[in-house]
Amino acid sequence: MVGKKALSVFVSIVLLVSSLLAGCSKPASGTQGANKSVSDKKFKIGISQIVEHAALDSARKGFIDALKSKGFKDGDNIEIDYQNAQGDTPTAQTIAQKFASSKKDMILAIATPSAQAAYNATKDIPILITAVTDPVKSGIAKSWEKPGTNVTGTSDAAPIKKQFELIKELVPDCKKVGILYNTSEANSEIQLEDAKKTAKDFNFEIIVSGITSTNDIPTALGTLLDKVDLLYVPTDNMVVSSMPIISQIAVQKKKVVVSAERGAVESGALATEGIDYYKLGFQTGLMAVDVIGGKNPKDMPISTLKDKDTQLVINENTATKLGINIPQDLKERAEMIKGGE
Repeated sequence: MVGKKALSVFVSIVLLVSSLLAGCSKPASGTQGANKSVSDKKFKIGISQIVEHAALDSARKGFIDALKSKGFKDGDNIEIDYQNAQGDTPTAQTIAQKFASSKKDMILAIATPSAQAAYNATKDIPILITAVTDPVKSGIAKSWEKPGTNVTGTSDAAPIKKQFELIKELVPDCKKVGILYNTSEANSEIQLEDAKKTAKDFNFEIIVSGITSTNDIPTALGTLLDKVDLLYVPTDNMVVSSMPIISQIAVQKKKVVVSAERGAVESGALATEGIDYYKLGFQTGLMAVDVIGGKNPKDMPISTLKDKDTQLVINENTATKLGINIPQDLKERAEMIKGGE
């Protein structure tokens, strides 16, 4: 017969083991989907991209590569559903609603319209954003430091001051800078405000032309280029996706185009001093891994590219077409590419 003392010790051990097991099985607190075990079931990620162009495509690739670098591979332990709205905001909204109703574990929203659509569709599923200029002004986060919503990720806020310095180097006599932008894209409105403020330091006069569809571009651009010394292209998704035609018209009118990002230079703009969208997407992917591990987006600061160095890129083909001799000091610190042929 077991003594009372031995029985008491045995019961204590059983209770202790049960408590430890219960603690191990308890999921970490956080936003819905953030703590799902991918070892038992594939973690479902919906990717919504507003339009197809080089910068956004690079951000998406960087995101997926970051997941791979941490052991999350599509088809193995995660399942990626990639959808492209082809520049149509209502389609982006439909994609977001589909992701919400199918209960994705996470959404990656690439560019401001896709991010806003995703946030409008769900306040529970973790949303990672990238290529969004200002998440606070866009209404999807309460602050950069602590979003306070189910949204976190990275911003592609353009280094406009550096780009305006580049304009001065390429076209020293430039006085009037034209900006073509989509009037329905919040991202572009924000950049336009920043450009107007920065222009004062360079004595630039900003002349704008708003468009609502790609069909407006030839007419709007033809008129705008007659009024300005140079065209500046922000990270406006509608405009950047139409860079081949914009470059063609600008070359015909012998006007330089400076862009906010590399993809536009690859498609025919003359130059940029901008961020690397692949690195931006990769940084977002690492944040997604943290969310999968249990972190709550509402407490994760929204960041810009950690690598503060920008990259100068110049299109040699465009320079030749415009008859421009690139200063030697610019050539020495630039990546010279051939694009837009």
